[in-house]
Amino acid sequence: MADPRIIDIELDERTILWRSADIEQERRIAIFDLIEDNHFAPQREQPDGYAGPYRVKLGVEEGRLAIQIAREDGTPLETLVLGLARFRRPIRDYFAICDSYFQAIRQSTPAQIETVDMARRGIHNEAAELLRERLDGKIDIDFDTARRLFTLICVLHIKA
Repeated sequence: MADPRIIDIELDERTILWRSADIEQERRIAIFDLIEDNHFAPQREQPDGYAGPYRVKLGVEEGRLAIQIAREDGTPLETLVLGLARFRRPIRDYFAICDSYFQAIRQSTPAQIETVDMARRGIHNEAAELLRERLDGKIDIDFDTARRLFTLICVLHIKA
């Protein structure tokens, strides 16, 4: 019986040099929300018909995103590698708008915070659609799963 979802997600901590308390909170929320509700269905059929649930590890190797997919028991299934060139600008824009958002929360009016948050959501949504497009034919994911995965991809790109 198919169960196309992620039950555990891990980030390759070797690629993360530093993260602020705000970013750590974003990471925790993204992982919690992802585990609570997601759709993740690798499109490569397994010889034994295995169709989930999955354990996933995200990392960056030689400038590419590595998505390691394993069975529920941890047995590796496959590793997908995606070029990150098309994500450089959305990641940079997302970091910039998040910095503005975190500053606004501390010192701006509710209307100003809402304006910055709308811009942040817009960038996040565009990046999620780009991720879905790049995974097309490899992994079927829903929009909310793509948003949460993009957040985690951003965390992997934080440099000191």
